[in-house]
Formats: sequence, structure tokens, C-alpha cells
Amino acid sequence: MGAFKLLLCELKVWTLGRTKLHQGASGCGRAQFSSCRPKVCIVGSGPAGFYTAQHLIKARQEVEVDIYERLPVPFGLVRFGVAPDHPEVKNVINTFTHTAKHSRCSFYGNVDVGKDVSVEELRQNYHAVVLSYGAEGNRKMGVPGEDLAGVYAAKDFVGWYNGLPSCQELCPDLSCETAVILGQGNVALDVARILLCPVDILKKTDITQPALEVLAESHVRNVLIVGRRGPTQIACTIKELREMATLPGIRPEMAAADFEGVSEALKDLPRPRKRLTELLLKTALETPGEKEEEKRSQASRVWGFQFFRSPVAVLSAPGHHRTAGIRLAVNRLEGSGEGARAVLTGKVEELTCGLIISSIGYQSLPIDPSVPFDSHQAVVPNMNGRVRDAAGLYCSGWLRTGPTGVIATTMNNAFDTAHSVLQDVDSGTLDVSVTKSGSKGVVSLLENRGVKPVTFSDWEKINGVETRRGEAAGKPREKLLSVEEMLQVART
Repeated sequence: MGAFKLLLCELKVWTLGRTKLHQGASGCGRAQFSSCRPKVCIVGSGPAGFYTAQHLIKARQEVEVDIYERLPVPFGLVRFGVAPDHPEVKNVINTFTHTAKHSRCSFYGNVDVGKDVSVEELRQNYHAVVLSYGAEGNRKMGVPGEDLAGVYAAKDFVGWYNGLPSCQELCPDLSCETAVILGQGNVALDVARILLCPVDILKKTDITQPALEVLAESHVRNVLIVGRRGPTQIACTIKELREMATLPGIRPEMAAADFEGVSEALKDLPRPRKRLTELLLKTALETPGEKEEEKRSQASRVWGFQFFRSPVAVLSAPGHHRTAGIRLAVNRLEGSGEGARAVLTGKVEELTCGLIISSIGYQSLPIDPSVPFDSHQAVVPNMNGRVRDAAGLYCSGWLRTGPTGVIATTMNNAFDTAHSVLQDVDSGTLDVSVTKSGSKGVVSLLENRGVKPVTFSDWEKINGVETRRGEAAGKPREKLLSVEEMLQVART
């Protein structure tokens, strides 16, 4: 009789497990049936990290997620990369905050993975580890003179005016009249717009006070945005171009020769590219109406795209170790559309300028020797977010794809990675039947090493101080600019 009862009990457990398995979003898969509690660790609290966490938490009622961040503050490039005059883009922070406050999500700031705790130690304490720490490095131009004073990476320049602690000593010299920006993507246009934007507009944003003071004294009056290909390959979006075209107090100046044949090519362009190119043609070549003409005649600052040019060398002033100009190779295109290649013609030109900002791309960096890394592509080699030859290790965001796309692109990418994690739970590829300690084990390691994480409630103290300081200055927030100051506020 006892054996019969035992058999019934086992059959009931098996049936419950099978029911949970087939319930999809509410089950845990074959590995542990209904009793599993998968613990997932995410490294990086930017858009990729938070979107990965959001999808995991919404898709399964039993998944627990911990997010680790090197800085004491969350949100990555939403905080440190989005332009100050784009507050609507930063509204996504509200969604991320909702995720961070979920009962099955925890935030641990001030934890430098790879230094304070290794990836291998995270893997020992979690069923899955998702690397979403983005692209913190700069792509080099690879030309002589790029290390001269007056040459800056766009990532660092953006970090400077957005309050990234590591960039606060940049102190860019804006005493020159002409600035050259290399690259024609959205970041390049953000930088151009900040350089030319009236200070009265900027002072109502969350731009840092030190940056605002430097920009108020800026002598920059002419900004040239240089690209190696042509008008139909420009990498910015129509929103960014429209903002440049309508910025108060500036006028566009571009060479008509750069647009030869573009009008004829419009009919063959995909709709989004066609609309962008039409606006570009209108901005560059169309004779403005009387009102617009009057506005342009009163403009004190000038901007423009220059196409078919690649940097060859940064030129220094005689006897000085700072930039005085740039030598550009003149290109021609082979092919058409998105696949067109820039080919050197052998001709070169030189431009006089005192400021050069390289906006040719962010670059991911290796985080830990145990993690595979493709140094040529600057990504973690993966298949649908699964890191190759590393079961239980995943990646999302720019670390997975390279620095491409906007926040919506990153969202879809992160959702795909989260889906791969859940598929692996369901298939048993991730053995969630093994108990993992999760944050308890990691925080214990950190305490033994003298590292005290910043929780999300600690971040809310920082947020409160920043918003109150901002209110006093008539702006959304005044950011704390050093890790030390952030930690001091968090721990009061």
C-alpha cells in the first residue's frame, strides 16, 4: 500500500511538472519543472541591460534578476549619452525605474565586474550571466597627429557635457573659430548642435554647469561635419537633421558639387532614406523664402556637411603640440546605395581648424580574460546572444552587435537575448535544478573585498539631490560629477 501511495505521489509530481512545462510563460521547463527559481545576473545598467531584465521578469514569474553596474548611478547612455536637449528620449528612465523596483529585480551599483568580482565568480552564483556593459572605448582614426591637443573623441566630449565622471577633466579648448567633426551619424550631429546651440536654450536642460560655462565662452562659429561617403549614405536620422536645420542663430553652408546626381537618384531610394535625402537637399540647395532668408542673414554661426572626405593627418601649428588643421583625402564612390564604397582619388585638401572631434564610433572592450572577445569586431562572439563556447553566458546590446542603431534597436536586441536565455531554461541547456546563491554569494564576496554596492534606493537619494539642485537652477537636474560625491550622498 505504501509503495502504491508513493507511486501516486510521484505520478502527481510528474503531472504537475508536465503541466508547468506546457504553460510556456509560467513554467520553468524540463530542467526543474515547477519548483525552479532561475537566477540571472546582468552586467551593465544601460538600455540593453534594463531591457533584458524587463523581458525576463515579464516573461516568467519565477525568474530573479540582479543588475550590476560599475558606476553608483544607473541608466548608462540614457544618462551619459543622450543629448541634454533631448529630454523626451530620457523618458525611458521611467520604464527602467519600474523594472528596477520590481520585487524580482535588484540593482547593485559601484561594482566593477572584472575587477571587484570576476565573471567566473558571477557564473558560479547565477544560472545565467548576461553581459550588457556596452561600448566604453573609442575607435581610433589611425592617422598621424590624432593625439595632439585639440583632438577629442566624441564619446569623451559627450561624456564631458553629460556629466560622466571619467570625462570631467577633459576641459575642451573652444577658443578657435572652426571645428571639424569626423563622422555624420547622430552623435556627430548632437555634438555639432551642442557646440552651436544658444546657451539660453542649453541652460534649461540637464547639461552640467561646468560645460555650460565653457560653452558660454566658446569662440566656435563654424562647424564642418565630414563624411567619407556621399549625401545618400549619411548616417544620421531625419529628426537630427531637422533639428540642425532649424536651430536658432545658425545657417547651413554646403558645396553644391557634393550633391550632383542626388535628385535623380531619389526615386530609387527606400522611403526613409528618400525623406532624409529630400530634407538634406532642401537644407543645402533650396533657395530659402523671404522669412528664412532674413533669419539666415542674421545668423552668427555656420554649419555644413562635407562629403567624400577621409582624414589623412591632423596638422599642428609650427612649434606647438596642438592642432591647427586637418588634411583630408578626396574620395569617389564605387557602387551605389548603402553598399557604396569610398575610394581614394589621390587628391588631398587641408582645412584650418583648432578643434577636431572624432565621431567614428564607440567600441566595446574586453571585461574579463575568461570571456571570449573578437578584438577585430570589438564584440563578444555570439549566436542570438549566446556567447560561443561558454554555456550560461550571454550578451546583449552593443557588446553583441557593435555600436549601431538607436534605443529601440537595442530594445529588440535585448529582448532577443532574453528569449535565448528562456529557451535554454526550457530545453534544459541551463540546469536550473542546481541551487545558486545569486546576490547573496556575490555581495558576501564584495564585502570581504571592501566593496559596498549602491542599491536602487541609494540611487534615489542621489536622484533626489540632483533634481533639487536642478530645480534651484531652473533645470531638470544638476548632476553630481564625481563617484566620490555620488557615494557620499548615497550613504548618508
